[in-house]
Amino acid sequence: MSLEPGVHLMQGDEAVVEGAIIAGCRFFAGYPITPATEIAERMSYRLPQVGGIFIQMEDELGSILAVIGASWGGRKSMTATSGPGFSLMQEGLGYAIITETPLVLVNVQRGGPSTGLVTLPSQGDVMQARWGSHGDYASIVLAPSSVQEVFDLTIKAFNLSETYRNPVIILADEVIAHVREPVKVPPLEEIEVVERKKPDVPPEQYIPYLPKKPGEWVTPMPAFGDGYNVLVESVMHDEFGHRIGTDHAAANRTIRRLWYKIEKNVDKISMYEEYMLDDAEVAVISYGSSARTSLRAVREARKLGIKAGMLKLITLWPFYDKKVQEVASQVKAIVVPEMNMGKMVREVERASKGMAEVMSLTKVGGLLHHPDEVLAAIKRVAR
Repeated sequence: MSLEPGVHLMQGDEAVVEGAIIAGCRFFAGYPITPATEIAERMSYRLPQVGGIFIQMEDELGSILAVIGASWGGRKSMTATSGPGFSLMQEGLGYAIITETPLVLVNVQRGGPSTGLVTLPSQGDVMQARWGSHGDYASIVLAPSSVQEVFDLTIKAFNLSETYRNPVIILADEVIAHVREPVKVPPLEEIEVVERKKPDVPPEQYIPYLPKKPGEWVTPMPAFGDGYNVLVESVMHDEFGHRIGTDHAAANRTIRRLWYKIEKNVDKISMYEEYMLDDAEVAVISYGSSARTSLRAVREARKLGIKAGMLKLITLWPFYDKKVQEVASQVKAIVVPEMNMGKMVREVERASKGMAEVMSLTKVGGLLHHPDEVLAAIKRVAR
């Protein structure tokens, strides 16, 4: 059973579980790791209540492979981890990408490198979430900044995963995972849930990796046992799933389709929120937990007569160049607060094309920015 409609007090990790169940998740495989363990713990209790399956695996490698198998078995599936486990999952993530396997992977970030700061927050995995596996591919990565967004974006992640037949990563962090906030759960009939598109042709006519029409990038996906002959092959394959050897043209088609199905739909996939940008002269661009304190700083700047505004990135990847360019064209400076040594700021600089000064405001060591730090940065660039 799903949560009753209404307002519930939830921790971020708990909101992941409840959002996933409403989205139709019925399989979870994972391995305990701080600060994501509560997701697995609650899944172990909740999934059996809705007819789902929970498995604690031997490690993170086994976890993501089990999720891939369950997805091909017809179940909406997910896993959850933190930095060290996320590193171990990269090979499986690449396998899911080339086989076009929908799944949701939650990475509750903590300080690194390696084992790092086990119980403290970070936003250090931003680039790994985009480029962690080898080769050319496109990613969908969402960054919640509140427990309500954790709930909403988990549902959205499953919808995007099914729509584009691609893994979707929720890039949370320890702050969001462990804070408790009210979450409004709408009536189920008001929540959009995307179901997997199955083939509408007989098995002998089905081509597993060939879209029906030019301009389409995604093909329907049968489950094992549906009667369709599907090769789930990690080696580069053609539209039929067959290994292609040195068929350069076939490899070119496959790689470009994997890329284009995400990057050519950036306008549909990208989500963001704007605050007081209409007349802003200074913009703060932030995401995740950093956006919480950044918004407070922007409001304080307004009280001081500084025309500040904020663009909160919800979709980190694919990066929405067009929106950042729009903001850069109307302000004289942009401040980018991040709990890392400056990662997303590089994308902001690239997209801004020199139209505005871009200032990186880094924070590492397991601490969230204080609003006064962001406010001081706004004052510096506003002079």
